[in-house]
Amino acid sequence: MKNELLDVSIDDGIAIVRVNRPDKLNALNAAVIDEMTETFAALRTSHDVRGVLLTGAGEKAFVAGADIAELARMSALEGVEVSRHGQRAFRILETMPKPTIAAINGFALGGGLELALACHLRTASSKARFGLPEVKLGIIPGYGGTVRLPRLVGRGRAMELILTGEMIDAAEAHRIGLVNRIHEPDALLEETRAWLAKIIANGPVALALAIESVDHAAGTHTEDGLRFESDLFGLLAGTADMREGMSAFLEKRAATFTGR
Repeated sequence: MKNELLDVSIDDGIAIVRVNRPDKLNALNAAVIDEMTETFAALRTSHDVRGVLLTGAGEKAFVAGADIAELARMSALEGVEVSRHGQRAFRILETMPKPTIAAINGFALGGGLELALACHLRTASSKARFGLPEVKLGIIPGYGGTVRLPRLVGRGRAMELILTGEMIDAAEAHRIGLVNRIHEPDALLEETRAWLAKIIANGPVALALAIESVDHAAGTHTEDGLRFESDLFGLLAGTADMREGMSAFLEKRAATFTGR
């Protein structure tokens, strides 16, 4: 992966992806979205990667929105494609069959918050700030914010954030379920990486199918979601990982999963 705007490193099965435009508060533009699309697709299929940690360069911002100078020039038809361009990249991240965590180290505004919402889990610096200020610019969230935020925090709280465009702090984000954990700024990356390492020690096939089941259920009715869950449960019953995991439990030892 040859990236100019994303820094990617892989160690012990964890890919750390850092948006690297600190002079622009890591704002998203078309070039960043292009690199994300390619990078997320590559990480999805890489045998060296079992989990993804996403963060921003510098201390001020995770991603402080989209590049307004770029957006200001778009026509109506171009606006549709700008939105769908970001949605496609974020959907690759959301459906990644490997756990993904956003480590939010500063401002997560607009497209930055939408990027974090596409991850499976979110941690935050105690100094992080969150918001969807698009209505202040005469637009709406276009990278999935109006879809994912209500599912995560509930319709009423999501409506408040979307319609006011106001920011909230890390404590409030944690209270409403927007973020899972809060850490002090200096410990954020280390603590998040340790949490992800603990998660990916679990059965990789089980993790992938759990993610798939949750994603499927979000777009269907209850009975269909339950049937799909049962089918995946049955598939896992035929894996070597299931036999290893249950044998390890009964034998009171750590499991060694092979992803089969």
